[in-house]
Amino acid sequence: MFSNKYIFLYTSALVVAVAVVLALTASLLQPMQELNRKTAKMQEILKAAGKTVTGEEAVSAYDREITSEWMVDMQGRIVSEYKNEKGEWKAVQGGERALRAFDCDLKAQLNKAAAGDADALFPIFVCRGNRYIVPLQGKGLWGPIWGYLALDDDFNTVSGATFGHKGETPGLGAEIAEDAFQQAFKGKKLFDGQGVFTSITVQKGGAEKYAGGVEHAVDAISGGTMTSNGVTAMLADCLEYYRPFFQHMNQQREAAADTTAAGEVVMLQ
Repeated sequence: MFSNKYIFLYTSALVVAVAVVLALTASLLQPMQELNRKTAKMQEILKAAGKTVTGEEAVSAYDREITSEWMVDMQGRIVSEYKNEKGEWKAVQGGERALRAFDCDLKAQLNKAAAGDADALFPIFVCRGNRYIVPLQGKGLWGPIWGYLALDDDFNTVSGATFGHKGETPGLGAEIAEDAFQQAFKGKKLFDGQGVFTSITVQKGGAEKYAGGVEHAVDAISGGTMTSNGVTAMLADCLEYYRPFFQHMNQQREAAADTTAAGEVVMLQ
């Protein structure tokens, strides 16, 4: 018969041994988990740009297809830029304080912006073919939801979208992660004909019932009203912080077009 002291010491030693093994296992697996996290993020960004790749292809495809990473401020100015140079991402704008968009904690930046912090910065991924991808983060019915929205170079027309979730209901809210829902965003507009920001609404009953026009809405998920509302709120809240950047870039594009047109007139004369 073992004494109470023996049982206590044996149990304590066993607990310590298990804790050491678990800590060591977690430490050994951490690099692999971090790589998996980065790979999954690259896959989501590329999917928004219309490029589906495997985990093994993700890093090389990302380095090939994403030409620049920008960080923009609340006024819509690019304050930091990274480019891939011979397989290594390096800062080409922003100096020592340059922040890489891929490493940005979007939730922290959104919280800063919501608190009125003018130093909040937001990431943008520039893809080959003149597409610009912005990350999104919000709240669903049961937990966080997120996504990436790809825009054409008019910074208005959606060319692709992808969404994810942590715990939405399978067959209902979880449908935001399905291609059928994501494909509906292609061709939708963020601004109306007068240049007013409208975002995109996930409309209950169908996009055609949205009073603002079908080009600014997609069909809501049947039985997933709360998650659909969460996606609508996520789009409006996150994209509002990018609105100054979209408008600034559009002004530059229009000015460049006007300059080109004026030059052509002079040449014709």
